[in-house]
Amino acid sequence: MTKHSQNQRERLNYLEFRLFFTGQISRANLIQRFGISEAAATRDLAIYRDEASENLEFDTTTKLYRISKTFSICYLKDIDPKQLWRALVHGIGNDFGTAPDSLVPCELPSHLQAPSSIILGAASRAICQTAVLRIEYLSDSGDHGPREIVPFSFVGTGLKLLVRAFCRRKGIFCDFIVNRIRSAEVVWDVNPLPYEAKENDDEWNRMLKLELIPHPAASSEKKAMMAQEFQMTDGIHILRVRAALAGYVLRLWSVDCSPDQRLNQLPLSIKNLIALHDVDNALLAPGFERPDN
Repeated sequence: MTKHSQNQRERLNYLEFRLFFTGQISRANLIQRFGISEAAATRDLAIYRDEASENLEFDTTTKLYRISKTFSICYLKDIDPKQLWRALVHGIGNDFGTAPDSLVPCELPSHLQAPSSIILGAASRAICQTAVLRIEYLSDSGDHGPREIVPFSFVGTGLKLLVRAFCRRKGIFCDFIVNRIRSAEVVWDVNPLPYEAKENDDEWNRMLKLELIPHPAASSEKKAMMAQEFQMTDGIHILRVRAALAGYVLRLWSVDCSPDQRLNQLPLSIKNLIALHDVDNALLAPGFERPDN
């Protein structure tokens, strides 16, 4: 395949993406999306036809290129399926001048209120610049006064946006819900200390291998359905996750983590429950109980 510039590669990716997922592509699609001339759009289509001629056919009636029966993914083969899914339902490569536009109808569950752009911006700058962030935070304990944290990553739980950080008040690494931060300011004249770096966050750096199985209480038919839905191998789905995120993920996936597998209304159960025994936020997982010892 010919080596292309980054801009042209993006246009060819988009061309194939739209062809594959909608079944058709036109010069107008490229012109509208990238703001290029008609001649440039024609050149892109010519390049694609030259490099993947078996993938599309020209419909002389509608003046559209349609996907062929011999289509084979060319440009998108190395792109993560999760990225393709996000692009399909949220829009691919949309800039700030256009509203997100999905290519296919898709209704997604509502999320909590989007974070304040001011708070989000301050937290993001602190993460990118490895800086201290001074915040006012609405804590469960009721101690809402100012505190300093050293954030290093955002975390999405499926419902909430968190920031993972070292909390100087508590002296530990923990999570802060972004929407509970009332104010945030980057502290440029104070540098983080070595022990506050993410390399020292044991829970963040430790990866767990969790073995998920259809719930033992389910019927044989439902177990077969779960095995198909979760793409299990020999009845097990291996989930690799940071220890710091395990509780969030298991709750999102509705996995029974009770010691006696009593939550039989849930579709999944964890086979190697012992993997969670020394994980701090495992208490967020459905039914999990800390062992007495």
